[in-house]
Amino acid sequence: MGVRRLVPIVVLGLVLSGWALGLGRAVATEPVPATPAPSPVKPDPVPTKPVPVKPSSAGSDPKPVEKMRPPANGSPAVKAPALPPLPVTITGNDGAPMVLVPAGEFTMGSEQGDDDEQPVHRVVLDRFYLDTFEVTNGRFAKFVAAIQSEPPWGFADQETPVVQAERPVRWVNWLEATGYCLWAGKRLPSEAEWEKAARGTDGRTYPWGNEPPTAAHAVFGLKEGDETVSPIGNRDAGSSPYGVHDLAGNLYEWVTDWYDDAFYTQPAASNPRGPVEGTTKVQRGGSYINSPYRLRSAFRTKGDPTEHDPHVGFRCAQDAPP
Repeated sequence: MGVRRLVPIVVLGLVLSGWALGLGRAVATEPVPATPAPSPVKPDPVPTKPVPVKPSSAGSDPKPVEKMRPPANGSPAVKAPALPPLPVTITGNDGAPMVLVPAGEFTMGSEQGDDDEQPVHRVVLDRFYLDTFEVTNGRFAKFVAAIQSEPPWGFADQETPVVQAERPVRWVNWLEATGYCLWAGKRLPSEAEWEKAARGTDGRTYPWGNEPPTAAHAVFGLKEGDETVSPIGNRDAGSSPYGVHDLAGNLYEWVTDWYDDAFYTQPAASNPRGPVEGTTKVQRGGSYINSPYRLRSAFRTKGDPTEHDPHVGFRCAQDAPP
């Protein structure tokens, strides 16, 4: 090999040797810390301005926004859907229309009435449904046929449930009225529920207001006779704030409570159900033979639960979903 070929090879070798030597020195002279350097102290987080919450349309106080946490099992959180509002009117199992009476407080009793209507007090009730009309002869006849029971005294001629099908049933005692409501999947209203449905929350004297009744409001002041009880639904002027008919006049109505003339002296704050025992049951609303005084929504009277009376009928109530 000639000298000219050896020179480039030798020069390349020297260059590579020098680069390797310099790299080795650089690695050897790099300082190595004896212990890990401490982590810098993290400054306290700067408080952020809370996000304002827009108040609801109902005027309630705004609530802070809460971060939804996932369930413990790791699955994503699911927000419960909002429930739809309850219908204002429904149809009961017996085919009778019913109206919703909203939950809330109302005034019960009257300072201008009898002693058993006092003292006036405030009562809170859950929402419930009430029959728009009194139970008719036609509907009660279906109940009698379904359970194969003895018909009430007024059905003895076998024509009443057909010819007078749209008139409210009478001659029905409290036990039979309770049986019908249970058969229809309902119940008798409590005395407090009945009064709220009749007078609303503004303390009115009658279902329609404070003015005295007329023939357009109610059936009252009549004598005994075949045509004294009116068919349902023909006294629109006398309906209550919730659209319930004939809560004044036509027939007294059974409610579920036992009667106690001193019951209002120790009123329950919410959903009262009357005394736990007694000998007579409460009747409400006045009848076709009564004066305007007994048509008042706060008026109370009573009857033997086994007694059949031509002046007494009933309507049913039903619990509303919570």
